[in-house]
Amino acid sequence: MSPAAKKRTIYFLISIITFIIIARFVYVSLNANTVYFFSPTDLKNISEKPNGIIRVGGLVKKSSFAENKQKQIYSFVITDLNNDIYVEYKGLLPNLFQEEKGAIVEGKLKDKKFLIGNKILAKHDENYMPPEVADALKKSGKWNKKYD
Repeated sequence: MSPAAKKRTIYFLISIITFIIIARFVYVSLNANTVYFFSPTDLKNISEKPNGIIRVGGLVKKSSFAENKQKQIYSFVITDLNNDIYVEYKGLLPNLFQEEKGAIVEGKLKDKKFLIGNKILAKHDENYMPPEVADALKKSGKWNKKYD
């Protein structure tokens, strides 16, 4: 084998090894950082429990909210109006979090009916308006009844 062919072969092997290493890093990173979204009905219908962190979304069921203020532990039920999942969350609640409003809870599934949350994302509808803006519109007389 000529020296030029040997050099090309070495460059080719180094390129292949580098590509494999980069592909492995990308695969591991995507695997570790991918979070899947489920509704309570989706969780009921799947055959095996998802591993890792997932997101469950729906409405916070009326009269399901309970809190332990000393330990900052909150429990509530997320529903999609067909099925429910019990959630236990430790931390601070977002300002928009309320019963009968949409919420997405991120956490680990203990079983198909119980989620231990580590993050809550409260949702609002397209008509949401910050209270400060609403007060300013009311004072200026430009408030529209459809904002209520």
